[in-house]
Amino acid sequence: MEIHIHMLIKLRDISKIYKMDGVEIKALDKVSLEIKDGEFAAIIGPSGSGKSTLMHVIGFLDALSSGSYFFEDVDVSGFSDSELAKIRNRKVGFIFQSFNLLPKTSSLDNVKLPALYSKNKNDTEERAKKLLERVGLKDRMQNKPSQLSGGQQQRVAIARSLMNDPQIILADEPTGNLDSKSGDEVLKILTQLNKEGKTVVIVTHDQNVANTAKRNIFISDGKIVKDTLTKN
Repeated sequence: MEIHIHMLIKLRDISKIYKMDGVEIKALDKVSLEIKDGEFAAIIGPSGSGKSTLMHVIGFLDALSSGSYFFEDVDVSGFSDSELAKIRNRKVGFIFQSFNLLPKTSSLDNVKLPALYSKNKNDTEERAKKLLERVGLKDRMQNKPSQLSGGQQQRVAIARSLMNDPQIILADEPTGNLDSKSGDEVLKILTQLNKEGKTVVIVTHDQNVANTAKRNIFISDGKIVKDTLTKN
């Protein structure tokens, strides 16, 4: 029987320091944060506030400089890169502002990519097709990114993020390169995924985008300055 874990993410006094030309830059400064399984949260802040670094730490793309990170009640702070990569591949789906699709590859093959690094290779083609249908791209499966609009490319990226059935979706400025109609479509899909039980975290500088989430976490100069529930 699977035990439902209430608190998915616990960060305790997380700091992240980068060194550039011998100068230390503190991107995160003793951040403590908890995100429950099934939450829909937005991390908001201006450029350079540390919001993308926080997302990279949460998504196991960046190691912390100090502090503790508990994921599903397991302390992953000292895990090796390969151990973190395993968790990342199984548990996290990423959506980026610039889509990050392979330019010479069809929508279908772009969506299938995460399965290459997964143990679950059964029905890869069928699962990818269903995910593209789900985001409204049934008739665009063989199109390359250059043959798609920005909104369509981002929907391919959403389908790709779901390929390994992750527990958490991390979206970094997912509407940043889109017109308002395409952006609204992307936010509707993320809202629906959250209703179906996925934990969704959006990183944004746009309060209108953040208002889609049920919780707003404000970050400035590497520190969380406000954490509020929205009216959703």
